[in-house]
Amino acid sequence: MRRRALISAGVGLVVAASAPAHAGTHRVLHVRPGDSVQAAVDAVTGPGWTIVVHPGTYREVVSIPADKAELTVRGAVRDPRAAVIVHDNANGTPKPDGSGTYGTAGSATFTSAAPGLTVRDLTLANDWLRADHPDITGTQAVAACTYGDRTHFENVRLLAHQDTLFVETTALTAFDRQYFRRCHIEGDVDFVFGRATAVFEECRFHTLQRDVGFTPKGMVFAPSTARANPYGFLAVRSRITSGAEDAAYKLARPWVPSYETTAWPSLVVRNSWIGPGIDPVAPYTNMREAYPWQTMRFREYANSGPGAVISVPDNRPQLTAGEAAVHTRRTYLGDWRPYERR
Repeated sequence: MRRRALISAGVGLVVAASAPAHAGTHRVLHVRPGDSVQAAVDAVTGPGWTIVVHPGTYREVVSIPADKAELTVRGAVRDPRAAVIVHDNANGTPKPDGSGTYGTAGSATFTSAAPGLTVRDLTLANDWLRADHPDITGTQAVAACTYGDRTHFENVRLLAHQDTLFVETTALTAFDRQYFRRCHIEGDVDFVFGRATAVFEECRFHTLQRDVGFTPKGMVFAPSTARANPYGFLAVRSRITSGAEDAAYKLARPWVPSYETTAWPSLVVRNSWIGPGIDPVAPYTNMREAYPWQTMRFREYANSGPGAVISVPDNRPQLTAGEAAVHTRRTYLGDWRPYERR
C-alpha cells in the first residue's frame, strides 16, 4: 500500500539524525534536514523560545512537555506543505519494549502539554494505514494530541485517518482553550475529538474516501466536553469538503468516555459551508445508544451548502439569533485573544 503524498514533489524524505543548531541569544533554534525536531525541543531551556523547521520531511515522534511554556514551532516558509513531521504509530501498535501498545493518545506524531504553544506553517501527519496492518484492531492513529491552555495552531495541515486531531485538557477539571485558524484537517472516523474548549476559524475539514461497504463511513467531530464546561467545539466560517460520495459522512457523534461518563458533548457549527459529503437528512449519530446525540449540546447556525440543507428540522437543532450571539470566539476563549495577533 502506498502512503499518501504528504508534500509537493521535490521535497524528499529525510531521516532525523543530528542535534539542532543554536542561534545565539535570540532564543531561536533552527532544524534542518538531518536534524531532529525533538532534539530542538529538548534543547529549549525556558519560556518564549522559537523552533524554526526548514523544508524537509522529519520522520519522528515529537513530544513537548509542560515546562516548555510559550514555545513557538513554525515552518521556515509560509507553505505548510514544505516542512512535514510524520510518523506511523497506531493505538494497537506494539511498543518496542514489549510493554503493551501505544494507545490512542500515545500514537500521536506530535504531542504537547505546554501552555501557550503556537504552531504554524507546518504539516503534522500520521501515515499509518489500516490496509497495511490487518492484524491490528486499534486503528486510531493520531497526528496531533494537544493539551495545555492557550494552544494556537495557524496555517497547519493535520493529516491522518481515524482520530487525526485530539484536542484534550491537562486534567478532567481543566477547561483548556485551543484556537485553530486557517488549518486543513482531514481524516475519516472521529477525526476531530476531545474535551478541550476549541475554536476552529476559517478551517477546512476534509473527509477521506474509504474502501468500505457501509455508511456512514465516518464522522468529522466527536466532542467529549465536560458537563461543567459551557463551551466545547466551535467551528465558524469554515468549510467541510469530502473525497467520498455524497452523504457518506456524519457531521458528528458524541463521545462520552468510560473514564468520564458525566461528559456532555458540545458542538456548534455556524456560518460555515457544508459540502455534499455530509448527510443532510441525518447529520448526527450515536457512538453508544446509552448517550443519544439528541440529549447533547449539538447546534448549528446560518450554515450553507448542500450538506446544510434542513429537510428534517428535528435532526438539525439550530441556534436562535440570540443564542448565536453567545457562541463566538471571544466568548469561548475569554481573555485570551490569539486572533488579534497579526
